[in-house]
Amino acid sequence: MNADEWAEIQRCHAEGETIKGIAERLRMSRNTVRRALAMTSPPEDHRSVKGSLADEADDDIRRILATDPDVTIAEIGRSIGWTRSRTLLARRVNTIRSENTAQLGRSSGTATPGLPRPATSFVGRRGELAELRRLLGDHRLVSVVGPGGIGKTRLAIAAAEEFRRAFPDGVRFVDFTAVRNESLLAQSVCDALSLNSRESSDRSVPDTLATFLRTRRMLLVLDNCEHVVDGAAALIAHLLASTAELRIIVTSREYLSIPGEYVFHLGALSTEDTHDVSAAVELFTRRASSALAGFELTDANHQAVQQICRRLDGLPLAIELACTRLNVLSVHDLADLLDRRMSMLTVGSRDRTARHRSLQATTDWSYELCTAPEQLLWSRLSVFIGGFDLGTAVEVCADDQLPAESVVDAVAGLVAKSVVSRVADDRRARFRLLESIREYGWSKLVPRDRDTMNARLLAWSARIMVDSATHWYGPDQVTKATVVQDNLGNVRAALEFAMDSRADPDLTAVATHALGSARFLWACGISGREHRMWLTKALDLPHAGDRNKARMFGVLALLQTLQGDRESAAFSIQRARSLADRVHDRQTAAFAIHTTGLRDFFAGDFVSAGRHFDHAEALYRESDADLLATLRVHRGMLLSSILDIDGSRAVFTQVHEATAAVGEQWFHSYATYGLGLTALLAGEPGRAAELASQALGEHRPFGDVVGMTLMADLLGWSLAADGSGTRAAVVLGAASALWGLFGQQLYGSEHWNALRADAVATARADLGESTFETWWARGEAMSTSELLDYIAGDGAPGDAPAAVTDDRSPAVVRRSPPAHDTVLLGSLSQREQEVAVLVADGLTNKEIAQRLVLSPRTVEGHVEHALRKLNLTRRTQMAAAISGSRVSPS
Repeated sequence: MNADEWAEIQRCHAEGETIKGIAERLRMSRNTVRRALAMTSPPEDHRSVKGSLADEADDDIRRILATDPDVTIAEIGRSIGWTRSRTLLARRVNTIRSENTAQLGRSSGTATPGLPRPATSFVGRRGELAELRRLLGDHRLVSVVGPGGIGKTRLAIAAAEEFRRAFPDGVRFVDFTAVRNESLLAQSVCDALSLNSRESSDRSVPDTLATFLRTRRMLLVLDNCEHVVDGAAALIAHLLASTAELRIIVTSREYLSIPGEYVFHLGALSTEDTHDVSAAVELFTRRASSALAGFELTDANHQAVQQICRRLDGLPLAIELACTRLNVLSVHDLADLLDRRMSMLTVGSRDRTARHRSLQATTDWSYELCTAPEQLLWSRLSVFIGGFDLGTAVEVCADDQLPAESVVDAVAGLVAKSVVSRVADDRRARFRLLESIREYGWSKLVPRDRDTMNARLLAWSARIMVDSATHWYGPDQVTKATVVQDNLGNVRAALEFAMDSRADPDLTAVATHALGSARFLWACGISGREHRMWLTKALDLPHAGDRNKARMFGVLALLQTLQGDRESAAFSIQRARSLADRVHDRQTAAFAIHTTGLRDFFAGDFVSAGRHFDHAEALYRESDADLLATLRVHRGMLLSSILDIDGSRAVFTQVHEATAAVGEQWFHSYATYGLGLTALLAGEPGRAAELASQALGEHRPFGDVVGMTLMADLLGWSLAADGSGTRAAVVLGAASALWGLFGQQLYGSEHWNALRADAVATARADLGESTFETWWARGEAMSTSELLDYIAGDGAPGDAPAAVTDDRSPAVVRRSPPAHDTVLLGSLSQREQEVAVLVADGLTNKEIAQRLVLSPRTVEGHVEHALRKLNLTRRTQMAAAISGSRVSPS
């Protein structure tokens, strides 16, 4: 605002014009008008006061950025009516953004659950986000398609974050980069939803997933589908056909070609300036200011920056890679060098698209500017599918050619060059390569070197699996289990390599030894079904060896028993015992006897179970403490089933005290559960509920859905017995659904299912049929993590949920307002116009929310604003007015 503008504002206001009218006519914000009216004298000339124009707009800029941190500078300029130097505005906006980022760094942790937290800010793409919102209103599947480095993943994450309020059942992000086996795609989605699933002849994992999602209004983002496009297409088609409210965003370089798919071709960032700097220039400016402290877009360098962005065709990844050179080059030098490189690449690669050449040029350049150790490490790090930490990089990639100290320095160099990205993680520093960067590095290795790196990854993966078993009974248990869980993608890739290299006896030995040793891998983030799949595949390998096969059959028998698949377990037990006897493996033989007792226990043969437990315990006294603790937990459960309450309490107390003494947590939580079970049987439901909740809290760090569900069931029984019918119904409903996703409810044990049925009957009688079913449905819709939040008090449902309905409103075709609506709707914002037109079409707020991918509360606000602006009081008046305005005059 200058002196002339101040005088004009004063004159207009004195003549009776409103603040809103002045702001709209002078193209400035209302706050600016109010400040001008509050000033008794005109402001000094803006050139004599440093930054005065932008400084005066700071409040408006901060307000806009608080509402939308990723809004473009051009949009800010239009919002506040900026008519002066765009460089000055850009400088102020970037300064405020930097301040906000620093503040955000001090108060992080507000990211949407289920979505990644990118390390860099999202720039531009507001038009694309608006289009995605529109498309998701009209289509249940939108595939964001484009070349590598175009920004598909970032757009999908930003869309999911922005649209999250429209999906009451949440948004989930599933990265398929680490999945090379198409049969694991459905399981990967289950993992993201905190579900577990079972191996069953009557229900596949996709069917299990579809059952869970059937009535949920949820958004799934399935990222990086191009390498598993056929499997992804089949899974997504099945989910869409089996659900009613599910929406899916896919990112891929290749579309799926299935019915119902809308293909959204993502283009590059705009490189042409209009009213303000282009999106590509703004991205360059932000990334350049991170690479070079104090960098600013000025009138002197703006043309060079724009030249760089045009030469790179607005490709985000290419721009980010180019910015890393500003630590040694000026912007003008960078523009000149890049221009020469692009010209040479174009001559030699005329068959490639411009965007392919852009990425190729910047990636080649980044590679050439790396030191020899950095180039070698880049290629070797490409073996990691699911990210890595510094220690892992050293262990897998270091050798005589690349010593450990060189790995540390090279990682730092690659991070500085934006080749390696640091992943946001509250616990430890982890890193990853973008898929296009990883593919580039992998292409630099000859087949022999690729096999070497895969073998090293397998050796490392096998070590962490065995390590988890070795430290399973001790203070490092959670840490070792977390390492496996964090590296699930790498473990999968390594095992897949071993299965594909079945003719290599050395690789087979490494994989089968690890799978046979890691008895509790299914509690380390790898689902029971997936663990069972790897065991089944490994048992078919020609060079597995009898000792490794015996152990794998033993672990397989345990998994089958826990899933209630007792017939398959009987065969696996027989094979484990036979092979163990052949190789004189007393521990595996004892484990098979123990599993036989567990199988008999779940089948209701308590006498046989006790006999086998006795036999196994006699052998275990010479074996590992973890096996003995496992047996005692099972013995305590058996004693509780025959109502030997004192005996059961004594066994669980022994385990509880022994595990506490060594700092062990997994068995300790099961012992806590056991003490709660005995408390319930002794007529102390309040104490039982307390212990069951405590056990769940102790068990949460593990990926053991079986234990969590068992403990949740006990909590439900205890709550029902204690008169807390509402919470009992929620917990029992959730536990029932989770049992069905793993295997047979309560291991298929008729005895325990009878206890459960009594608890359900008690809660049903307490609440009444209708109320019970309502709360049961609420619990049944919960994932494991949601159930744990609810139990911990972080997800209390509050008021009773509305009865579940089967609303199948016909699809509404989106359209722009007709020409006759223009005058009537001219005072409304674009979003209010869209809402008003849909109101006139007879849609409810809920239906409008579904079509526009908004929350019902947001729609309600738009309707109220539209009514007020149109000087109306009721929706019917709005509908009549808009409908009437559509009639052409005769």
